[in-house]
Amino acid sequence: MTKDEALHRAAAYCSQSEHCRSEVREKLQKWEIGPDDQESIIGYLEQENYLNQQRYALAYARDKFRYNKWGKVRIRMELQRKGIPADELQEALEQIEEESYLEQAVELARVKLRNLKYSDDFERDGKLFRFLAGRGFETDCIRKAIKEAIAFNQADSQNFEA
Repeated sequence: MTKDEALHRAAAYCSQSEHCRSEVREKLQKWEIGPDDQESIIGYLEQENYLNQQRYALAYARDKFRYNKWGKVRIRMELQRKGIPADELQEALEQIEEESYLEQAVELARVKLRNLKYSDDFERDGKLFRFLAGRGFETDCIRKAIKEAIAFNQADSQNFEA
């Protein structure tokens, strides 16, 4: 594949959805484009705004929070793995509203609690904590979410009994 063909394919690839430099570089390597040509293609794509790291980070954080129900820790790790600079990464995470962030953690805990098997409160809390930590939520958010989910579950079971 020639450099011009790769440039057109890379532009089409970036036009379909947001991508970061590392994803475009992987594609170019897969197409067996040399390192110098890779840099010039990526430079052109950034200059023409096909490729924008900040825009990618914002879209990635928003989508992973909304659709995959990931916490900020997991989103941060994945964006770091993709080579997103720390300032752009931080800005992307700041767009997530704290209220909806906690609401999502509580909802995940409530759903998990309905299907959870446990013998005592300590085991229940540990399982919920590990579940939410695996999703990438921070410790203080997890504690609040567990507390709210348990309170909601107890109120819900009292309403059911009445």
